[in-house]
Amino acid sequence: VQLLESGSGLVKPSESLFLTCSVSGGPITTNSVVRGWIRQSPGKEPEWVGAIDASGTTYYNPTLESRTSNSRDTSKNQYTLQLSFDAPSGTAVYYCARGSQGWSPWGQGTQVTVSS
Repeated sequence: VQLLESGSGLVKPSESLFLTCSVSGGPITTNSVVRGWIRQSPGKEPEWVGAIDASGTTYYNPTLESRTSNSRDTSKNQYTLQLSFDAPSGTAVYYCARGSQGWSPWGQGTQVTVSS
């Protein structure tokens, strides 16, 4: 399984981030597997952002839930993260990852900078 993130790299505060994870090597509807997003800000531990499972049910980090939305396109084998910002603290490398008894594999990550 391989995952590849794509999307906006520079976002202004008060705007929204849109990232897409393209998955190859297996369908995103595989049972018992969730498709997640994780971010890592400079000098901090990785932070789980959210996920979507095989049935399309979404899960969110409670601290980000009001600003986060996950969706998917099964015809393209892709899933998408939408995250709105109110401060530059969202600057981080964002990863998509496959979840099944742990997160593995991860995508290569994409740098997102929140700046006016």
